[in-house]
Amino acid sequence: MRLHRLRVTAFGPFGGTQEVDFDALSAGGLFLLHGVTGAGKTSVLDAVCYALYGAVPGARQSPGAVLRSDHAAPDTVTEVLLDLTVGGRRLEITRRPQQNRPKKRGSGFTTDKAQTWLREYDTGAAEWRALSRSHQEVGEEIGQLVGMSREQFCQVVLLPQGDFAKFLRSDAEARGKLLGRLFDTGRFAAVEERLAELRRAAEQQVKAGDERLLNLAQRMAQAAGDGPDARDWPLPGHRPGEPGLAEGVLEWAAVARAGARERLAVAECALAAAESRQAAARTALDDERRLDELQRRYADTCRRADELAAAEPRRAAVRERLARARKADLVAPALALRAEAEREHETAATARERSRASLPADLAEAGAEQLGALERQMRQELGALDAARRAEARSAEITAERAELDRQARADEHLLLDAAGWLAAWEGDRRRHQERVEAAHQAAARTEQLAGRLEPARRRLAAARERDALQVRVAAAEERQGTARERANTAHEHWLSLREERLRGIAAELAAGLRDGEACAVCGSPEHPEPARATTGHVDRTTEEAAHDAYRQAEAARAEAERALASVRERLAAASAEAGTEPLAVLDGQVREWEAEYGESRALAAGLHAAREAFESAEREHARRLEQQREADKRVSARTARREEIEREQAALERELAVARGGARSVAEQAALLDHRAGLLARAAEAVREVEVSAQRLKEADGRLSEAAFRAGFDTPRAAAEAFLDDRGQSELQHRLDEWQREEAAVADRLADPGTVAAGARPAARPQEAEAAHARVERALREAASVLAAARARCAELGRLGREAAAETRRIGPLREEYDRVARLAGLTAGTSADNERKMRLESYVLAARLEQVAAAATARLGRMSGGRYTLVHSDARGGRGRSGLGLHVVDAWTGRERDTATLSGGETFFASLALALGLADVVTDEAGGVRLDTLFIDEGFGSLDDQALDEVLDVLDSLRERDRSVGIVSHVGDLRRRIPTQLEVVKERDGSRVRHRTAGAGD
Repeated sequence: MRLHRLRVTAFGPFGGTQEVDFDALSAGGLFLLHGVTGAGKTSVLDAVCYALYGAVPGARQSPGAVLRSDHAAPDTVTEVLLDLTVGGRRLEITRRPQQNRPKKRGSGFTTDKAQTWLREYDTGAAEWRALSRSHQEVGEEIGQLVGMSREQFCQVVLLPQGDFAKFLRSDAEARGKLLGRLFDTGRFAAVEERLAELRRAAEQQVKAGDERLLNLAQRMAQAAGDGPDARDWPLPGHRPGEPGLAEGVLEWAAVARAGARERLAVAECALAAAESRQAAARTALDDERRLDELQRRYADTCRRADELAAAEPRRAAVRERLARARKADLVAPALALRAEAEREHETAATARERSRASLPADLAEAGAEQLGALERQMRQELGALDAARRAEARSAEITAERAELDRQARADEHLLLDAAGWLAAWEGDRRRHQERVEAAHQAAARTEQLAGRLEPARRRLAAARERDALQVRVAAAEERQGTARERANTAHEHWLSLREERLRGIAAELAAGLRDGEACAVCGSPEHPEPARATTGHVDRTTEEAAHDAYRQAEAARAEAERALASVRERLAAASAEAGTEPLAVLDGQVREWEAEYGESRALAAGLHAAREAFESAEREHARRLEQQREADKRVSARTARREEIEREQAALERELAVARGGARSVAEQAALLDHRAGLLARAAEAVREVEVSAQRLKEADGRLSEAAFRAGFDTPRAAAEAFLDDRGQSELQHRLDEWQREEAAVADRLADPGTVAAGARPAARPQEAEAAHARVERALREAASVLAAARARCAELGRLGREAAAETRRIGPLREEYDRVARLAGLTAGTSADNERKMRLESYVLAARLEQVAAAATARLGRMSGGRYTLVHSDARGGRGRSGLGLHVVDAWTGRERDTATLSGGETFFASLALALGLADVVTDEAGGVRLDTLFIDEGFGSLDDQALDEVLDVLDSLRERDRSVGIVSHVGDLRRRIPTQLEVVKERDGSRVRHRTAGAGD
């Protein structure tokens, strides 16, 4: 890889555009990059790294770091362009970081995203050809061509000597981190971590299996119970993951199953004995219960026989009463006939007495014939009143018609009076309706005229209100903008003054970080005889950054105030154009006046339709009133003629009715009285006749009853009536006799049973004692069955759990073998296994091989720089508690002794670190695929060398040109400017740094 040209714009300390011609600098093979402290020497290397990888070296790629130059003009774009040849291809890389720029329109800033361009020079066409503008594609392309990561490039091409001096003095852990980043040994660390993860996963599976085994063992212990087997043979005491746990659990499970089977056999024998005792007790209980039942039955039978003997007289009386009732059944029809005749006679007599009470006294003893003749006479008089009824109805109709004529006359009289009054006021009402319609027409026209004026007036009034409000806001915004501008200017001046003060005292700030024995970051010397001292009021970096942050915040506030002022002014201009110059009070008064007039006109115009309808309704009412007046006059004439006609007819009818009514108030009342009297006579005659008939039937029934009682054997009809019973009474007597007969048969049957009689002769039975004995043996049987069931369940559960434990043991067997294998590999790669004698991790082993190559490559140059005195050797010995394999010693040929690189002096450390850096560059280059590195940079460290040592180092660096390489030395040592004619000087100025090329013949 060869660098041709670098162009930076507004980058780091460079406020403008600066260009570095590496082709001119590389012509001599060795060139010097120098400048005063803080001028920007390292920023040139940062620009190269940023162009390649889009980021500066790691130490300066801190969060919040800004690549843009503070000296650059606001409209200058920060940009880095690098022209190089890599992998046989001529490429040009241009990068722009994310940055703020002024807005093209308005005030303030906007943020531009980071951009990248990659071009390749086409030698055939002699022109540049665009390849990509994608950050990812450009990064991948450069990474493949260079073959190194950013960290490797910064160590191999830029060669920071301070880092390698620390590398020589650091322990194995620090060296491992650096070498791991350079040689990308993360995959070996990933192998270690993967094996550790597999070991932990396998261990977790084995422990989980052991946990399940112990859980099964605990469940088997619970199932086995607290027997002598459990006390003599306790559970195994292994923990999960320990060897031998599975075998101990299986052995203990076999012992528990054997004990459970023994207890099952004992329980089965105990149950058989309990069943025998229970059968015998059951037989004895059944015998006692049978004897007790027979004895109680015999006693009950004797009691029932005594009761039957005592009830024999009652049985005879019941048989006699039933026999008389059955003879009385022969007289029952005659008795029923006589009772029916007696009831009918009594009913007829009661009806006769009731009808006699409503007759006149002279007719109380009259017969049926006399009463019937009087009824017929009354009916004839009632028929003669029909004509009178018709006349009376017609008279009532005439009276109703006269009343209706009177009502109609009154209604017509009222209608004529109302119509006359209304018609008298019609002319005045008609004029008022016409005036109302005309006024509504005029109001509608005025409303349309006012509506056209109001809308523009309202818009002007709203615009005037906004205009007056915005004038106040503009004044406030102008005041805020002026205040923000003053604050931004003050903050800017304050920051610039603090920055100037800090630059004047930067030497003291750098001296504050010096430590005895440590190399100076500027000159590289470990000795510091006269470090600069901070003066009173010294400004440090924190104070300057705080002032710069305050300036940025003030500048952002100023831009925001300007944007707010422009927005308010724009709105004020629009509102003023709409409102004009009229004052707000004038516009408001005019709008209020027009709105009031508009409201009145609109309300009046809204009544136009109602006024028209009212006028039309009044005209219709006028026509209706005239028509009513004419119709009423016609009806008055017709009623007068009709009244005279019906009055004559009613007078004739009244004369006829006066004769027909007699002493009653009406014909209907006279007819009702005659009808009532005829009904009384008819009912009285019928009652007399019914009494006579029922008396004859009663006499005939008495004769028949006497004859039937005599034939049935009764002395009198009364005796037959007393002996009579209905079917229910006879059924009850027969049922009592049947019950006595059945009881007598049952008692005789039981007394004929020899077993019952024999039981009665035996001693009294004792069933309670037999039941108590049976209950005792039943409890014993249940207890034995429960013990047997528990023993069987215990055997079954132990068998099932034992099978599960055996299956779990077979399942985790391969897992345990896998765990043992992975654990051995993980321990070996992690350096914790006994097989790893040096306790060296796999990554350390690979890094040790790389370090051995680096030490061999560095020794070739260290021997030349030290006159053959020193040699770097790799050591895989373990130091203290750290890891082994990354030790680095120096062999002194003058003493023949080997010692640690941390014991080297300042100049010796420079020799060793430079040789180590160059050797590392060779090894990393080979590791990266043999990419040729034609341009190298060595940063600082030359201030610790004397003249002879400096000559030897320059000879070694000059020898690098044998491979057609160019080496740039970054240093501010003055002696190097005399020894190296080709130089690139970085000059620090107030408006930003700039570069100056110097060659052997001239400089610019």
